[in-house]
Amino acid sequence: MHLFWGSGSVPCFRPMIVLEEKGLSGYGHKQVEFSKQEHKGEDIMALNHRGQVPTFKHGDIVINESKGICQYLEDEFKSQGTQLIPSDAKQRAHVLQRMFEVDNLQDKGVIGVMYAQWKEKDLKPEILEERKKTLAAELSIWEGYLADKPFICGEQFTMADVFLLPILALFVRGSLSLEARPNLKKYYESLSERDSIKASWPPHYKTSPPTQIFAGV
Repeated sequence: MHLFWGSGSVPCFRPMIVLEEKGLSGYGHKQVEFSKQEHKGEDIMALNHRGQVPTFKHGDIVINESKGICQYLEDEFKSQGTQLIPSDAKQRAHVLQRMFEVDNLQDKGVIGVMYAQWKEKDLKPEILEERKKTLAAELSIWEGYLADKPFICGEQFTMADVFLLPILALFVRGSLSLEARPNLKKYYESLSERDSIKASWPPHYKTSPPTQIFAGV
């Protein structure tokens, strides 16, 4: 079992959490440096023609999509470690809903705000401000979901938390304030201390200063 990954990548963070939750912390791995284009190296390109991470290999099985890796690990090691997708149909439906609903945060935050500041050369301040308001409105929905709950789907840590926490960590890393979002703040602080998440925490989050990408959201 081997994982190629990069620090700060939300797609890499997620399967790393699942591996820890499943008690597979001894897996082989290699951290790549994006700035050195190591994700385009021969070892990765031989497994993933897109030259992206995560790139995951288990025996002769190769999976290169983050969500696919997470689902594969849950299915293959269902009776081991934390059960991340419930057996009960109603509970499972709730978890699946939240898992894929996280894409709204991806679209409005990562694409709408972060990538816009990196890639849109003529991005007008008023457009960026409007996108930040759109992200803030989306975060308000998640704030409501967490009312009186320790985890996003209730009393148990699930795959929905695996999908949500890394993107929330990215936002906080980018100076998103949670002070006016008490449910998200409690959730973020609590899960940040969970063993699987601490073990998977992006190394450069610990050693380099935060960005200002999500300041003012």
